Amino acid sequence: MVSEKIVVVEDETDIREVLVYNFEREGFVVWGAADGRYALKLIQNKKPDLVLLDLMLPGLDGLSICKELKNDNITATIPIIMVTAKGEESDIVAGLELGADDYVTKPFSPKELIARVKAVLRRGRVLLTELDHNCIERNGITVDIERHTVFVDGEPVSSFTATELKLLYFLALNAGRVFTRDHLLSRVMGEDSFVVDRNIDVHIQAIRKKIGRERKIIETIRGIGYRFRD
Repeated sequence: MVSEKIVVVEDETDIREVLVYNFEREGFVVWGAADGRYALKLIQNKKPDLVLLDLMLPGLDGLSICKELKNDNITATIPIIMVTAKGEESDIVAGLELGADDYVTKPFSPKELIARVKAVLRRGRVLLTELDHNCIERNGITVDIERHTVFVDGEPVSSFTATELKLLYFLALNAGRVFTRDHLLSRVMGEDSFVVDRNIDVHIQAIRKKIGRERKIIETIRGIGYRFRD
């Protein structure tokens, strides 16, 4: 099996070296970068399987790097996990809107971070096998877009609106990934939708009510948005 490649972007030397060491122990090929501009060139050159990106960096901040990567067709599909300090909610929202896949807040344990990285990489592999399908099953919930049906633990659930069905399908397809309300609005409803972002909350509440005992599968990430548990 080919080792997966990661770029760790972190300006604090001690943290960067610990992360590089721990990821290499797990069998990853790892490059470290302390400066934002160097990190961007490194990522563009190495084209890793994932980027672990601190937001506070010299030279070029993490949000700018994220934007550059997502605006380039060659690097747009590389998953990004942001590393933030506590209380940086606005930065987290901005990063997720730019296309970052997940975030962790400092302080964190290397073990926790490795688990998060593996989950994002695994999610990407699963997504590749399901992108061309209209039916998805996650944690006891099955959503079939073509047949407009939802099953919870094998039992059919009726009365889903088209919007609710699309929203549940999108969240399940991207299980484990956090989405802001604005992101869900643009990705599920479309840029020209007349639905406002807070109406997403109403749709989520309706979905939770309809899936009953499995309602906790859709998590509210306070101040940010929603996630379907993986």
